Amino acid sequence: MTAVSDQLVASNVQIARRSSHHTSDRVFRWASYGSALLVLVVLAGILGSMIYGGWPAFSEFGFGFLTSSVWNVGRDQYGAWVAIAGTLTSALIALVIGVPISIGIAIFLTQLCPSWLRRPVSTTIELLAAVPSIIYGMWGLFVFAPLFAQFVQIPVSNLVEGLPFFGTVLYARVPSGVGVLTAGIILAIMIIPFIASITRDILDQIPTMLRESAYGVGCTTWEVVRYVLLPQAGVSIIGAIMLGLGRALGETMAVTFVIGNANRLSLSLFDPGSTIASRIANEFNEASGLHLNALLALGCILFLVTFTVLALARFLISRVKVH
Repeated sequence: MTAVSDQLVASNVQIARRSSHHTSDRVFRWASYGSALLVLVVLAGILGSMIYGGWPAFSEFGFGFLTSSVWNVGRDQYGAWVAIAGTLTSALIALVIGVPISIGIAIFLTQLCPSWLRRPVSTTIELLAAVPSIIYGMWGLFVFAPLFAQFVQIPVSNLVEGLPFFGTVLYARVPSGVGVLTAGIILAIMIIPFIASITRDILDQIPTMLRESAYGVGCTTWEVVRYVLLPQAGVSIIGAIMLGLGRALGETMAVTFVIGNANRLSLSLFDPGSTIASRIANEFNEASGLHLNALLALGCILFLVTFTVLALARFLISRVKVH
């Protein structure tokens, strides 16, 4: 009788445990679903609010809002093209400058750097990513811009003045140091830590056997990098570059300090300009009515562009296969 009772008690305990486990699993599953759904709801809410706020501007100006360069608060005439062009130009300059440096840093850390130097350099790169953007902006305005005007803008403008092409692209009418090129350089400094860190991690994941096999057949370090490492990590490096592009497109405070915030189109990289983020930062506090709607429409455009770039970057990184 005692043995039968013990078996019944043990069976009841197992049933209770199973029931408790099933309940815990259900709670955990629904909590996970809820967390994921919350992120989607917040994202949809942000996009919906931006579209709702900017819709009057889209309705008033139509497609001309994207192509017009007029931004006249007094007459309630708004066009986004100057800000869009400044955003794309400064981000492109940042990529042209930052990507080769970032890839070079990653290759140095994974292939050429002595073991005693690798950790200090890696830590320094990661610390640069933690510097607030407003610090980059203040440094760019008060330190970099005066030096850039004195040692780059003035000499280059004197050199290219009157030339057919370079006299237009590299001539500063007012060599103050601020401008689209200055903003692009500051953005390049800001995105280098992100691209370099991701690229370094990607190169570290490539099996050592591939490197050793290449060296074993007589390849030089350049040949190993060119024909082994970069092809293996090519898609993932593109994803890292696009993540850096997303950071450059959405940067606000640093660009606001150094781009000049002028609403005009200019072929010269030395001239002041504006970006979507800098225009919103400068005018949002005083905006009302259609002016506010136009700024929200600019925010909607920036949101869609940045979201598309980051989504494409995540898609490329997810396709990486290390053989």
